[in-house]
Amino acid sequence: TPGYACFWGTTEHTTTHFAVAHTMARVFVYGTLKKGQPNYKHMINTAKGLAKFQGRGRTVEKYPLVIAGKYNIPYMLNIPGTGHHVAGEIYSVDEQMLQFLDEFEGCPDMYQRTLMRIQVPRAAADGVLECFVYSTATYPPEWVGLPYHDSYDSSGKHGLSYVLRESRE
Repeated sequence: TPGYACFWGTTEHTTTHFAVAHTMARVFVYGTLKKGQPNYKHMINTAKGLAKFQGRGRTVEKYPLVIAGKYNIPYMLNIPGTGHHVAGEIYSVDEQMLQFLDEFEGCPDMYQRTLMRIQVPRAAADGVLECFVYSTATYPPEWVGLPYHDSYDSSGKHGLSYVLRESRE
């Protein structure tokens, strides 16, 4: 899909094993992959790659964060300027973890991995980092009418507990 970054390739800059092995990408997670949430176990599973916690942040632009579908999955709808500044966590991940996350997030069909600006409290420079975020532009139109959240917790007051993949029918 044009404009989405769910692909891997080699360039003249990544031909050495040393460069590839040490290339890290920043990923902003806002849902079930955060600490204390149902899928955090994947972020600390080194068999899937490396993910190093870098800190907390919020999207610079507002986005709708909804909990949708029969499994109560959190989705950030790719509608900049609508919703809230979404809170989450920033991780540095290696290529193996990024590939795992692409598969886990159903990229590019369910979610699309795009670069977004994330506001980081007390950070160097202007406090804004560019991070990959899994949001979606491929959602049913009625999701726009769901309640918008500024942060996600599977056991939050919304009462919509996430259904783990292994528990789904």
